[in-house]
Amino acid sequence: MNVSMQNKKLLGINGMGRIGKLLLWNQIRLKQFDGLVVNLGRDVGKKLDDLIQIIENDSTYGNLTKFLYGFGGKKAEIRILDENIPLLEIDGIIVKFLRKSRDPKDINWLKEGVSIVVECTGGFSDPTVTTNSSKPCLRGHLEAGALKVILSAPFKIKDPSQSKPHDSTTMIYGINHSQYNAQKHHVISAASCTTTGLAHMMKPLLDTRETSQILTASMSTIHAMTNTQAILDSVPKAGSSDMRKNRSVFNNIIITTTGVTKALEQVIPEISNIGFIADSVRIPTNTVSLINLNITFHSETDQNNEPKITREFINDIYKKAAKTSQKDLLVYSDRQNVSSDLIGTMAACVVEGCETHTRTGFISIPRKSLNTLGIKDADNLKLPVTHAKLFGWYDNELGSYVYSLSKLIKHIADNTPL
Repeated sequence: MNVSMQNKKLLGINGMGRIGKLLLWNQIRLKQFDGLVVNLGRDVGKKLDDLIQIIENDSTYGNLTKFLYGFGGKKAEIRILDENIPLLEIDGIIVKFLRKSRDPKDINWLKEGVSIVVECTGGFSDPTVTTNSSKPCLRGHLEAGALKVILSAPFKIKDPSQSKPHDSTTMIYGINHSQYNAQKHHVISAASCTTTGLAHMMKPLLDTRETSQILTASMSTIHAMTNTQAILDSVPKAGSSDMRKNRSVFNNIIITTTGVTKALEQVIPEISNIGFIADSVRIPTNTVSLINLNITFHSETDQNNEPKITREFINDIYKKAAKTSQKDLLVYSDRQNVSSDLIGTMAACVVEGCETHTRTGFISIPRKSLNTLGIKDADNLKLPVTHAKLFGWYDNELGSYVYSLSKLIKHIADNTPL
């Protein structure tokens, strides 16, 4: 290892796709670590300046200088310390790039002095696979010397007969990060961008007595396109069950699935008691997605038989949470936003209060049914039920996900003996 990186607090990043690159940006901004070690797994371009150009510029968020300092401010300086390694100093943070190994177990994080690695390639997401298997795996980072590996995606267990190992957990900062146990948890999933945004919408409702009795819920995320989609129509692979995944992302609105419900249950166990349906609709925008959340509550009425759960009541819940328990993670907005207004917004979710809507109806239970239940001498019973429609924005790349991921990384680093 280069002398300048010895005895430093370092963070490892495996992969420099959308999340890996933006995590690099955000860690340079935050300066939570003395240095970063980024595994590319291959050469980039023909010369080192090609890699520097990719780091400096982004089609969605502009360039690194604007991200760090805005317009007309200080320039983000990138200095070459060693062209052969390569080793760069980016805005005062030393960043070492590795180009040899794609298999996590071959990266040798121990030699690099890295204890915490963030897996951002999207290729390794199964916590049950061990290094004894013939294929590269997530746990390879631990064999390579890392103490903790944080997956920037949900776990995907391919063998249904396998259960999640005891040393693995899913965590979202601001939801269940305080349950982190350095002695027990070594493989941590930071869930997905959608699960992160949805969890911050659900938590204030579940924490409030009047809105905690949820009967059913459904969610659709109107989601920006990702690199997993086809640029132009292509022929599906053998055995493909969803023909839409091979249709052009630029020319279509595409309905697809999401595993957000299962992931949400892992961070908020009460969700398992709710009938919850979720789906995703991909649209041709580059970032910022929208959660359309529909919830049916077992409601209450006041002494005038008026519903207690109203638009104003729900918006007040979010206003309070944004100032207290979920401050700096949840934002409440009364503005009429469009998606581009939220690009880069550093919040897990932005609730759009002007679009909150509620309606309360009554379920009539006839006397005969009441008698069957053992309730004698009663007239027809009317139970109030309130349906609410809520909207929450989240920048599925930098502003929501990477921002929340960075907070989780810091929490794990601060609470792990290194």
